Amino acid sequence: MSETLYPEFSILLVDDEVSYLRSLRLLLERKGDFNNIITCDDSREAINLLEKNQVGVVLLDLTMPHVSGLELLKDIGEQYPEVAVIIISGLNNADAAVSALKAGAFDYFVKTTEEGRLIEGVKRTVLMQQMRRQNSSLQQRILSDRLDNPEIFEPFLSKNKTVNAVFHYIESISSSVQPVLITGESGTGKELIAKACHETSQRQGPLVTVNVAGLDDDMFADTLFGHQPGAFTGAEKERKGLIEQAANGTLFLDEIGDLSQQSQVKLLRLLQEGEYYPLGVDMPKRSRARIIAATHEHLDEGLRDGSFRKDLYYRLCTHRIKLPPLRARKEDVPLLLDYFISRAAEELNKPMPSYPPELPFLLSNYTFPGNVRELKAMVYDAVSRHRSRLLSMEVFRNVIDADLKKPVALPEKTVLFHPDQALPSLSEMDSYLIEEAMKRAGHNQSLAARMLGISQPALSKRLKKKQQL
Repeated sequence: MSETLYPEFSILLVDDEVSYLRSLRLLLERKGDFNNIITCDDSREAINLLEKNQVGVVLLDLTMPHVSGLELLKDIGEQYPEVAVIIISGLNNADAAVSALKAGAFDYFVKTTEEGRLIEGVKRTVLMQQMRRQNSSLQQRILSDRLDNPEIFEPFLSKNKTVNAVFHYIESISSSVQPVLITGESGTGKELIAKACHETSQRQGPLVTVNVAGLDDDMFADTLFGHQPGAFTGAEKERKGLIEQAANGTLFLDEIGDLSQQSQVKLLRLLQEGEYYPLGVDMPKRSRARIIAATHEHLDEGLRDGSFRKDLYYRLCTHRIKLPPLRARKEDVPLLLDYFISRAAEELNKPMPSYPPELPFLLSNYTFPGNVRELKAMVYDAVSRHRSRLLSMEVFRNVIDADLKKPVALPEKTVLFHPDQALPSLSEMDSYLIEEAMKRAGHNQSLAARMLGISQPALSKRLKKKQQL
């Protein structure tokens, strides 16, 4: 299995000292986890390498024969303005640093000191380049309204604009190795989105999924990091953790909001350092997996009361995807209804039923607290009960009628009427409610009456009276 390249663009090292090039490459590989590196010991060849390779960052020495670093910096700025250049010089000279920065260098470091600062500087520059490329890609995708791999998103079954924007965003961050945080109510399809993130990334390794809810600290560490024989009582064989199983792939951590404080610290170290310790091992291992996390909870409350660490949150949400609930994408209800009826009939070995035309209108006025998962359960239950060619609406009506009987909770400061205008009369309000109910019900009197809490004959009487006015 080939190793996934990081970053997706090349890092070009230019220095006439071959020994330093070798040591710098090893430093970036070991401490920065970079493996997409090109070296050049002749500054005359640098522009040619930029032409032949997709280079995003250049680390450039100032003092070189043939073409100096400053000259090469100006050439790169003119011919490849999208490439970020970092100067690494043997001279601790403030004037040289100022000149380089004025000429367009992104940063300046001294060779013999502060390797830690250099690694952090390169990481920062790579992240900046990734974000710049992703923003450009996202802008182009939105303007063209085109998906490169629409087949990847077909299982999600949606024609909603917000969901379509999510698809475009996923493709724009496909090359990033930074974490992704997926939020959304239970049943909105977070696992499908995580799978789409993995498939668009074209990472060579597998997608490994774990639900962290209910894992205590020891089980969390053992599950993710693995252990060596003798690490604890009963550990007779080596166990590879999910991090290692997801090497060069994606590790999906579902229900991340339920993670304990101690486990949060362990996950934070993994994200910050890119390394972990299997239980019973003293030497750290490098993580080669991209992390995707999901939660049905609003983490804002956890951040406020301290139950969820802010530093972990900011590490996780480098890329953030928020899925809308089904009630916010009602145009998808008929699409999902047809799909689940077909699936249910096939799985239950029953003939494909048709359904009353008012069913989509009935469902579109339901709030679906369980989202797509709830709709699927309702359809499967209805199909399992049906005995004729027409699908019974009884299952759906029972659920929706119970929902309609719940009192509507209005916000305390809701403004229903303009304070500078006269109040409508009760008869006018009656007319407004009937008009809105008929609109939502697709002009089906039975459904509209159910929404209003009156009988169908009573609604019919009101409609006739309205027509006579």
